[in-house]
Amino acid sequence: MDMFQRVLLVDAASGFYKTKKYGFERYFGPVDLGIHLTAEYRSLNFGVGIFAGSVFPGSNRMVVTGYSPCWQGYYISSMGGAGLVFDNLGINMLSLVGKAPVPSVLYLNRNHGEEIEVEVVPVDVEAIWQSGRKGAYALTDHVYAMFGDRYEKDPRILATGPAALHTDMGAILSVPISKGKISHVDTWAGRGGFGSALVRERGIVAVIYGGTLVDEDFRDRKVVDEWFENKYKLRLMQKDMEVTTKYRFDEKFDTGGTFGVNYAGMGGKIMAFNYRTIFWSDEQRRDLHQRFILDHYLKQFNEETIQKKQQATCGEPCVAVCKKMNGVYKKDYEPYQTLGPLCGIFDQRAAEKLNRLGDAMGFDAISLGGVLAWLMDLLDEGLLTPAELGVTKLPRWDMADFDVVEDSLHNADLACALIEAILARRGLLDFREGVRKWSRIQSRARGTVLHERLLHVGFNRRGWMVPNQYWVSGVLAPMAIAGKYYMIYSDDFIAPRTLGRMCAERMKKELILDNLGMCRFHRGWAEEMLPEVMGSLYDCKEQFERSIEVLAGRIHSRNSPIFWESQRNIDFLHTFLKRKHEGGEVSDPRLGEWLARFDADQGEAAREFWYQTLMGIDESLREFF
Repeated sequence: MDMFQRVLLVDAASGFYKTKKYGFERYFGPVDLGIHLTAEYRSLNFGVGIFAGSVFPGSNRMVVTGYSPCWQGYYISSMGGAGLVFDNLGINMLSLVGKAPVPSVLYLNRNHGEEIEVEVVPVDVEAIWQSGRKGAYALTDHVYAMFGDRYEKDPRILATGPAALHTDMGAILSVPISKGKISHVDTWAGRGGFGSALVRERGIVAVIYGGTLVDEDFRDRKVVDEWFENKYKLRLMQKDMEVTTKYRFDEKFDTGGTFGVNYAGMGGKIMAFNYRTIFWSDEQRRDLHQRFILDHYLKQFNEETIQKKQQATCGEPCVAVCKKMNGVYKKDYEPYQTLGPLCGIFDQRAAEKLNRLGDAMGFDAISLGGVLAWLMDLLDEGLLTPAELGVTKLPRWDMADFDVVEDSLHNADLACALIEAILARRGLLDFREGVRKWSRIQSRARGTVLHERLLHVGFNRRGWMVPNQYWVSGVLAPMAIAGKYYMIYSDDFIAPRTLGRMCAERMKKELILDNLGMCRFHRGWAEEMLPEVMGSLYDCKEQFERSIEVLAGRIHSRNSPIFWESQRNIDFLHTFLKRKHEGGEVSDPRLGEWLARFDADQGEAAREFWYQTLMGIDESLREFF
């Protein structure tokens, strides 16, 4: 095999750079190579898969790897479409080391095969964040105004907001630029706090990149269609249309996108008011879902977005058109869940206001929503006062006379005030080292464990992650990387040892996608076809599959899971098991056995469930030799 990956190593402190090549003998994509570079240089890496720019839809994700300030371990994040323009640089990865002495923009450009231009340009980022569209959006506009006219083709920009400077959960924003116009269809590398790593550890607040280099990307559609017809009796685009139905429009639910399909079928699985609904009866949850979600929150979405066909892609040609819009507002399930019902918000106007501020300030929306819901819970319970959190209001979480419009707006206003308080470090708030450490310090001072109500997965000494928004056991699994779909989020009851094994296998499948820069929305064909493609094009199917096993084992070898510190975690699992038992559709006798153990000693049962899950993970992810 003579295939290799080109890496541009840039020292942000000096602007010096060099390129290195890595062959397929050991590294196949942005994850395994990125993890290697992180270990070698403690670098922050931005890479694309070898199929970027190819005929395969969804193959242009940008994958970010490095040491996460939030998770406190290796992490992998990605954003849609941003790899398409990056491919025009003629490299596979940007690896950042060093730290710029003042906040700076990294400029990368490559014209007609010439050497890549690299500049590190200081900016007054605090002033920029306060201007124009505010935050990360203002920085995007400013960077494009500074450098846009240097590019023959539309560039792409990675931008951060104030959250990257003041917390460990800062995200990285990017939007497509077409014919000189900056789109409203934002994409994010949110999970893991890599925006915070970029700003606080590298001194880089934004990256602008682009070029005109045209490399030999695989574009033989006739060959691809032949592969797909042999396997699925469908051409590539026909199969892709089939597997992306949920993200485009699902006739079974008469809606589309993650927001529409997830909420349409949620029923008694609704989570709201910092997960307090897990303690409600199924009838109460279904009533809330009907009145506040189906009859209002989802109805607004369907009328404004689905029926008006306000949808777009992340910047690459793709039939999924998964970006569901309402004007400038992009509607995805998890951000509009954590910064929606989880905070006591069930109205689109209120949710748009809160989501927009969180995005502009550059937060990972899922982490932010989990934290805000927790703080609002503490306020509602009287465990912290408004003055201690730098705000003046209390949440309206009483369902007895809840007004879906007015009270949603009230809660959104409070959540926005909490965002401002977090960034200004008002009252007791100081999240620069993460909410888990902050809570530990405040809990000791007050004699009350504040994070008992924070649903999170702990890692290492102070790592933390708000889990994905599904009321299932898998989201709390002690994986080496949490907060992504490196786990099983099935609603079925799965015995813990088996659950661990299934999470491990899911991680390997997801690593196939991430290491080839492929969007998981296309996983219905990609995770089984792409290894075959690697064999057909590069004669390395077995080596590639083996590399995924090694990569999964390598990541798992650094797993430092922490047993659930929060009572809310234990209650989340216990009530899930109760819900499955009360539903009557589970015949597995082990469900009843586990419930009996929880009823006898909830804490001990939870510890055993957690430990057995970890055993299943460990026995499946030991590194093979």
